[in-house]
Amino acid sequence: MLTYGCQMNEHDSEKISGMLTSIGYEETDDENNADLVIFNTCLIRENAELKFFGKLGEVKGLKRKKPDMLIAVCGCMMQKEEIRQKVLKTFSFVDIIFGTNTIHELPSLIYNAEINKKRSVDIIDNTELIYEDMPKQRKFKYKALVNITYGCDNFCTYCVVPYVRGREKSREPIDIINEVKALAEDGYKEVTLLGQNVNSYGNNLKNGITFAELLYELNKIDGIERIRFMTSHPKDLTDDLIRVIKECDKVCNHVHLPVQSGSSDVLRRMNRKYTKEHYLELVNKLKKEVPDVAITTDIIVGFPGETEEDFQETIDVIKKVKYDSAFTFLYSIREGTTAALMENQIPDEVKHERFDRLLDVLYPIVLDKNQQCIGKVYPVLVESVSKTSETFLTGRTEHFRLVHFKGSEDLIGEIVNVKITNVKTFHMEGEIE
Repeated sequence: MLTYGCQMNEHDSEKISGMLTSIGYEETDDENNADLVIFNTCLIRENAELKFFGKLGEVKGLKRKKPDMLIAVCGCMMQKEEIRQKVLKTFSFVDIIFGTNTIHELPSLIYNAEINKKRSVDIIDNTELIYEDMPKQRKFKYKALVNITYGCDNFCTYCVVPYVRGREKSREPIDIINEVKALAEDGYKEVTLLGQNVNSYGNNLKNGITFAELLYELNKIDGIERIRFMTSHPKDLTDDLIRVIKECDKVCNHVHLPVQSGSSDVLRRMNRKYTKEHYLELVNKLKKEVPDVAITTDIIVGFPGETEEDFQETIDVIKKVKYDSAFTFLYSIREGTTAALMENQIPDEVKHERFDRLLDVLYPIVLDKNQQCIGKVYPVLVESVSKTSETFLTGRTEHFRLVHFKGSEDLIGEIVNVKITNVKTFHMEGEIE
């Protein structure tokens, strides 16, 4: 299985793996001998789309050598009619297509493709149904992804999510609480709550529970030591939520708060429903109530109509907030969105030039934030052996900073105290205390 895109897609892949394992499949890294190859696609950025089509073309040769191999494509791209038709017409070797709302139908789709030798397609544009208790084969044994909402009601003008994942719907709190309790019983130490906008959790529930109230309940669960959440929309960041971060010991002092642009005019055309001034007020409130908070963000460079003055507003926000890290993107046209039809699309060379200037401001700030950690001791959840050295381990602090340090493999999944001795822009180095 090849997964592209966000953590929501990663978690969908865990559900797909869980279903396949339950009906007798075993995961393999050897695609040449696989009986089933699945692409879980992403439509948010053009780069992920291009990677998918390139890899799908490569698989054609595998299918020719092994005709009984099943090729399945799912995820956000398949919710888009034009792209789905392109796959159906251009890639005739694809056997199964399903969408974000029909993951639970995969076993029957496989049966139809294998037994009836028919191409199987199952897409639902939107649904109010949430399927609980689906089997999951989680990627890690010590940290887990947990959906609390599906879909989105925000309709940012650059984003396809509401069109491909449907309108926002929240899971019942008891189902979330029971899932996290079960994870704690299985030895998991960290959960990350997922939603396109976690702050609006509960808006469509009859009992009216808020995201802050849900966090209070999850904080009571024995065994879980860290609670994270992604993604937090500035327009719905409440004083109650800030209070939860301050008061609940398990809720990490880390808020991912996408700004997207520092220009109020650009934010208006993005339909973000907040201004630069409002965003900075939220940041100041967060820092005042939770002085140790780490703030990360998303920034889009080159949105249609972005002027040099607009861009400088974004630079100003970066300097004022002093982000701990940021995901930075060049704006790319997504067909079907309002922004794709806007005039004054920014030339690629201007986007790239601004992008480079933005990083020249951002990276020294991130490095300085890391340098402030030297000499301090942080609890680190050990995640894996380092990719660059077998004698080093890799983990994260509650602030989501990546740390490399010497240690034995049996520490993976444990939380250890690490003293920071050296830092780079993208990671820190330390020693176990």
